[in-house]
Amino acid sequence: MKIHKHGKHIKTINTVIESCLIVILIVLVAIMMVLIGKLQGTARVINYTGLVRGATQREVKLEITGNPNDELINYLDGILEDLKYKDGDYNLIKLDNNDYEKKLDTQTAFWILLKDEIYKVREYGYENTDIVNLSEEYFQLADQTVSAAEKYSERIACNIRLFETFTAIDMIIIIIFIINHFINAIVITKKNKQLEKQAFLDLHTGLPNKSKCEEIFRTSQFITDSTACIMFDLNNLKKVNDTLGHSVGDQLILNFARLLRNAVPSNDFVGRYGGDEFIAVIYNTTKDEVTDILRQLDKEISEFNELGKAFKISYAHGCAFSSDYENCTLRTLFDKADKNMYNNKQAEKAGR
Repeated sequence: MKIHKHGKHIKTINTVIESCLIVILIVLVAIMMVLIGKLQGTARVINYTGLVRGATQREVKLEITGNPNDELINYLDGILEDLKYKDGDYNLIKLDNNDYEKKLDTQTAFWILLKDEIYKVREYGYENTDIVNLSEEYFQLADQTVSAAEKYSERIACNIRLFETFTAIDMIIIIIFIINHFINAIVITKKNKQLEKQAFLDLHTGLPNKSKCEEIFRTSQFITDSTACIMFDLNNLKKVNDTLGHSVGDQLILNFARLLRNAVPSNDFVGRYGGDEFIAVIYNTTKDEVTDILRQLDKEISEFNELGKAFKISYAHGCAFSSDYENCTLRTLFDKADKNMYNNKQAEKAGR
C-alpha cells in the first residue's frame, strides 16, 4: 500500500514538473518571438540610420557643387523624424535604449544646424561657410548613433541566443520525460501481458489453465473446418496421492502434461482443465490423424512406464469430431468429448 502511494506521489510530482516545463517552454518561445520582432525592427533602424549618414554626405556634396536638392533634405527630415517618434512612413521602431536615444537626439539637433549651413551655402557659397567641418562632425555623430543601435541589436541577439539555450534545455528535459513515459508504457504493457499470460497459465504444468480453456470454448461461432476435441482424465491419481504422497501425484500430472504436449502438434491447443483433466483441440484434422496422435501418446506413455517408476500413468479419454455434428461449436464439441471420456472411464472400470 505504501509503495502504491509512493508511486502515485512520484507520478503527481512528475505531472506537475511536466506542466511547469511546458508553461516555461511557451513563455520562452513567446519571449523569443518578441525579441526576434525587436531584432528585425532594430535591423531596419540600423539600416535607415546608416542611410541617413550616407545620404547627408551626398546632400552636402550636391550643395557644394551647386546642385541643391530639397527633396533629399525632406527625405532626411522624414527618416530622422520616424527614427525619433516612430510615426512616419518608414515603419521604424523606437529603440528602448538610452544611449541610442541620446545620440539620436544629438544627431537630430546637429542636423538642424547643418541644414542652416546648407541654406547659407546656397546664399553665400560654400567657401564662406563651415559646411565641410560641420559635415564631418555630423558624420561622426551619425556613426556613433549607428554604433549605439548595433550594440543594442547585439544585446538582443545575445538575449535570443540565451533564451534559445534555455528553450533547448527545456525541450530536452521534456523529451526525456516523454521517453521515460514511453519506456514506462512499454514496461507496463509487457507486465500486463505477463500478468495476462499468468492469469491463463497453469503454473504447475506450464499449460493453459481452465480459464483459458473456457475462453476458447466461449465462442458461439460454428466450426467450419474439421476439428477434434479430446478430453483426458488420469486414472488412480487419488490413490497415488494417498499412498505415495501429493508430491508424487504432482509429478505424475507434470509428466502426463509433458507427454501429451509432445504428442499433440505444436499448432494445436493443449490445456489443463482441472486437477487430473486435460483437453486437446486439434484443428483442421481427420479422424485418422487423431488416431495417430493418440497412438503416439500411448507409445510415449508406455515407454515412460517401462522406466520402472513407482507409479504408472494411466488415463481415460473421449473424442468428438465436428464432422459428426451439424452446426457444431467448440463448446458442443467439448461437451461431447467429455461425455465420451466419462463413458470410456466407466467402461474401463466395468472391465476390471
